[in-house]
Amino acid sequence: MFIGLGCICVHRVGSMRKFLAAGILSLAISCAVFAQMPAATSTSQKPAVRTTPPATPTADQILNRYVEAIGGRAAWKKLTTRIATGTINVPDMQISGTVEFHEKAPNRLLRVIILNGATFRQGFDGTTAWTDDPKDGLRTETGAEFEDTRFDADFYHPLDLRQLYSKFTVTGTEKIGEHDVYVVEAARADADPDKMYFDVKTGLALRLISKRHTSEGVSAYQEDLEDYREVDGIKLPFTVHQSISKPSITVTFTEVRHNVELDDKEFSKPAAE
Repeated sequence: MFIGLGCICVHRVGSMRKFLAAGILSLAISCAVFAQMPAATSTSQKPAVRTTPPATPTADQILNRYVEAIGGRAAWKKLTTRIATGTINVPDMQISGTVEFHEKAPNRLLRVIILNGATFRQGFDGTTAWTDDPKDGLRTETGAEFEDTRFDADFYHPLDLRQLYSKFTVTGTEKIGEHDVYVVEAARADADPDKMYFDVKTGLALRLISKRHTSEGVSAYQEDLEDYREVDGIKLPFTVHQSISKPSITVTFTEVRHNVELDDKEFSKPAAE
């Protein structure tokens, strides 16, 4: 989940970002102060009222508000595992399937996608990142691909953004549909910066633009996060649209469960057959 999914390749599981994204930021944006300055008045004219536009919040304020918008640090820290299940659709190819994500604090994950009858798996056990798919078989991720998966595997990704990124820059405001959003550029060592878009009104993350590494090279992608719902005291996006890299993909989560017992062994790379 973004602060959450990541690049999903139809022929294989790429580096799939947390559906939390997921998961990304929070505490309250300071209220904008409107200064009213009456102009010179006369007995025949009403005083004019001038206002200053609201100041753009700092990156820290946007990130803090995001964390609060998705439930707050205390609520997140009560959770140690997550199982999320749902569906995946690729409209351009008229194929669909199911997804099941297992996550365990601090940094273990397993993602299983069954798409058009084929099974794709990706795992991280805290040390080793691996994938298993019909095209490339079972293999260990290395280099930039490994770093992407390790980056995604942080269970508390939205709370740890300041540790995961080295610098944040607020670049301005834009619109996503009818939503005004703050745009934050987030720099990461030895990687192109990500761009995060936060709803001005709610503080929630609505979009992530980034690049991901796979065995076939670098892929650009855009994730649009929708249908936030409260589960066990935190808010998660239940619909994620991925675009830019073709084909476009929609993941819809139907159930999320927390604090389910998960054995560490299920995240380990399987033995070669």
